[in-house]
Amino acid sequence: MSKPNEGSRQQTPDVPMITGPLARGGRAPAVKPKNFKGTLRRLWSYIGTERKWLTIVFLFILADSALTLAGPYLIGVAVDAMAGSQVNYSILDVTMIVLISTYIADGGLTFLQSWVMAGLAQRIVKRLRQTMFAKLQKLPLAFFDGRSHGDIMSRLSNDIDNVSNSISQSTTQLMAGSIAIVGSLVMMLILSPTLTLASLITVPLVFLLARTITKRTSVLFKDQQAQLGKLNGHIEETISGLLVVKAFNREKKAIDEFNSVNSRLYEVGLKAQIWSGFLMPLLSVINNIGFSAVAIVGGVLAVKGHITVGVIASFLSYSRQFVRPLNDIANTYNVLQSGVAGAERAFEVLDEAEEVEDEPGAVELQKPIGHVTFQDVTFGYRPDMPILKQVSFEAPAGSSLALVGPTGAGKTTIVNLVTRFYDAISGTILIDGRDIKSYTRDSLRRSFGIVLQDTYLFSGTIKENIKYGKPDATDAEVIAAAKLANADAFISRLPKHYDTPLSENGGNLSQGQRQLLAIARVILADPSILILDEATSSIDTRTERHIQEALLSIMKGRTSFIIAHRLNTIRDADTIMVIDRGEIAEQGNHSSLMSQDGTYSRMFSNQFKNLESTLE
Repeated sequence: MSKPNEGSRQQTPDVPMITGPLARGGRAPAVKPKNFKGTLRRLWSYIGTERKWLTIVFLFILADSALTLAGPYLIGVAVDAMAGSQVNYSILDVTMIVLISTYIADGGLTFLQSWVMAGLAQRIVKRLRQTMFAKLQKLPLAFFDGRSHGDIMSRLSNDIDNVSNSISQSTTQLMAGSIAIVGSLVMMLILSPTLTLASLITVPLVFLLARTITKRTSVLFKDQQAQLGKLNGHIEETISGLLVVKAFNREKKAIDEFNSVNSRLYEVGLKAQIWSGFLMPLLSVINNIGFSAVAIVGGVLAVKGHITVGVIASFLSYSRQFVRPLNDIANTYNVLQSGVAGAERAFEVLDEAEEVEDEPGAVELQKPIGHVTFQDVTFGYRPDMPILKQVSFEAPAGSSLALVGPTGAGKTTIVNLVTRFYDAISGTILIDGRDIKSYTRDSLRRSFGIVLQDTYLFSGTIKENIKYGKPDATDAEVIAAAKLANADAFISRLPKHYDTPLSENGGNLSQGQRQLLAIARVILADPSILILDEATSSIDTRTERHIQEALLSIMKGRTSFIIAHRLNTIRDADTIMVIDRGEIAEQGNHSSLMSQDGTYSRMFSNQFKNLESTLE
């Protein structure tokens, strides 16, 4: 319920905003991952929950690696069987049968480990996405006030998808690569220590190359994810406000801003892919150098009779199996960089401070009568810039309190405080004689019914939207609430009546119709305290009169806070408070305030000087 014009966005110091060059379409500097190792360990804690399946995958990889290591040895045996003056067909036939069986079994195990790992990765990401979405429900409004909604959605979708890809690819390759490297090295040492030394000359070059490239790509992948979040934020903002964009003929400006951010994403993504693409070609060059060294040394040893041709054939295969995992691990590190960058952005949300927990011993607010008291309440969205300054007032149970005043005076802030969307910096807010902090937050908010100036409807049917605050309501109760809100008339004209599906935020209804549904939703919830924030602002004058009658009916016996700029909607309020610069400038009913000839009287006269006689 926070409003930008009351400082909620401008005065939230701990909330990062898109500012600086990028906000003006410029470039943002690349940001290095804050804690690569820490994020990786934390990501591993999620993977560790699937220990049983990880063990199964490891056993598959172990068996697969054993078969892979057997292949080169069998090739060497087959070569030696054909190397003499006579071919030993009995050994060759058996060797070929075993070799073919080995490769078939290897393919089957590879399929099984990929299948198990795919399911494992999706379960982990599903759990991470559930955790993150649940976290979003627990964060205070200040978190959302200062962030692009598109960026938040990007963290929940794109970044976590990167985590999924990283888990499914990196985990198996790291396990398989580690086993293959150790196994191949052992077999190489058994076959020929001399050739092993010759083949190992490329290992330092591989690590040096991998370190150089991944050091660069780690920065680029992090920046790429950040730019993707900004692009999604711009898309979400533009689509949500498309009507305003078209109304002000700002399509070209929107396109230019999109192209600017998209170009930055293109540049960063291109650099990331180019740098990561350097890895494999350069590794191939290094590998070929290693194979050349093995071939030269092996040829010399074979000529001197120290090893056989079959041993050289086997060793070359083992050498390839030794080097290939090094290449895979180096390449996997690039994939891992992208995944860790996504995980880091997701964990940033998970690490955000949640709404303050209920105080120890907090009690349920049951059957409230709705007596609200403010005692010297001071609040600012930034502590050094107060919006409310030692505000004190009392709203007796069942009374109606109207809040009027200029934009940014603090009207909606009062509502934000009484519902504990924010907590006061100093002072006390009481409901029924007890500090609202002594109640559980859930029970406190269940006591309120809120109709906002900017209505929001969810995808679903009209009936489901009206029942949002009371899911167990009967159809008869839904219809009764709609009739009381004057919504039944237009609903009955729709093709499917109450089962009519709504598009996102009720886009297939008029603004006034959406407002009527929002009022019906509150009527059905039957709260003890009503909050009406410009509840009739989008309704025509004729409908407004009917709505006013309905609101007066449901306000009877309930404490009501009414925020209004159209002063004719609050003339019947028991108390009208004029808020100006965070203080109560005037207070009283309509007649008494008019007789004072003060701020309220001037506001009323200016707004209704031509219509006052008609309204009365």
